[in-house]
Amino acid sequence: MPLIGLTPTPKPADKAAPAGGAPGDIVDVTDASFMKEVIEESQARPVIIDLWAPWCGPCRQLTPSLEKSVAAKKGAVRLAKVNIDENPGIAQQFRVQSIPAVFVVDKGKAFQGFQGALPESQVKAFVDEIAGPVGPSDLDGLLAFAAEALAADDMGGAAQAYAQCLQLEPENVKAIAGLARCYLKGGDSERAREVASMAPADAKDPDLAAVRAALLLADQAKGETAPLAARIAADPDDYEARLELAKLLAGRGDLQGAVDQLLTIIERDRTWNDEAARKQLLIVLEAAGPGSEVARNGRRRLSALLFA
Repeated sequence: MPLIGLTPTPKPADKAAPAGGAPGDIVDVTDASFMKEVIEESQARPVIIDLWAPWCGPCRQLTPSLEKSVAAKKGAVRLAKVNIDENPGIAQQFRVQSIPAVFVVDKGKAFQGFQGALPESQVKAFVDEIAGPVGPSDLDGLLAFAAEALAADDMGGAAQAYAQCLQLEPENVKAIAGLARCYLKGGDSERAREVASMAPADAKDPDLAAVRAALLLADQAKGETAPLAARIAADPDDYEARLELAKLLAGRGDLQGAVDQLLTIIERDRTWNDEAARKQLLIVLEAAGPGSEVARNGRRRLSALLFA
């Protein structure tokens, strides 16, 4: 609901928002500068108002999240920070009952945002909604380039791009997963494990889940394939040998070969060893990644066997 008493000063119709990441995107506002820095500025772009005080613990948690999300919008939105101890007039204007309190002013009209500290993901979603759609960020472009390089087996280019992503955003899960995948494809599972551990343990991301599954498979890759292949040639129903061979193949990067061995077990005896083949197959398919041809084809073949 618009608040009463905020009357904008008309602005020239041709004023444009500042170009990406200008210093004026985040400003400290006083009672004296409020009309110019907030109301007038809101004719060009939305202004988010952060009402805070030095003694407020939740404020110290919220403000950095707001600053980070607003800076990422490269001028599409402005953040006006108001210390209510020093500027009580603004707090009275907004009828503030508790802090932190966030409002939005757009085209001279003020709207309630939210009160209290929110998780960074919710703050980002709030700023995204206020700022509206913007073009891809430098980080998005780097991530896209890195993914293309990785798909083309350009490990050097992909690793360099993912490393640049992590310089921009050290906790970016996509970049962590991508860089770990580069090391894994290069045969350095230890370094891949170190990189993957940079992500939060509870992070939910399909690329990260795939890398973690691939690292689990790498841990299982112990032994030689020749003796196992000989056992299978002598006895095609030696499921233990097939399972071990599948683990070795998957750990060495031959995911399709592992899938073939495991599906053979499932086709012959799907319940063998408490469905050990199916359980191992799910790990292999996760390691391949949800969008990979290995995973798509493997899941189709598994469904055909289970629901035949």
